[in-house]
Amino acid sequence: MTEEPVSDPADRVLGALADPTRRALLDLISEQGRATATSLAARLPVSRQAVVKHLAVLDAAGLVTAARVGREVRYAVRPAALDATARWMAALASDWDRRLAAIKRIAEDG
Repeated sequence: MTEEPVSDPADRVLGALADPTRRALLDLISEQGRATATSLAARLPVSRQAVVKHLAVLDAAGLVTAARVGREVRYAVRPAALDATARWMAALASDWDRRLAAIKRIAEDG
């Protein structure tokens, strides 16, 4: 059975953020502004190769961007995909709040 590719941007973002190492990478890049895979690997208990694989997932989700500077590839956070996902989650939470308020009113009136 083959896995279907994820096409929804929110699904890609949530899938990427499901891994604690990728969340740590985003935090580190955010702190530093720009970072290389080598500098990131030095601050995490994983190999540089593992960091590169995690960065590829973050890049595919639109959470980081890579720019070549000489022989180095420097990564920076791209907040747009995260912002869009946060807006979707806020709208979802608002819908649930309305539903729960309606249930509460029914329970209190009934």
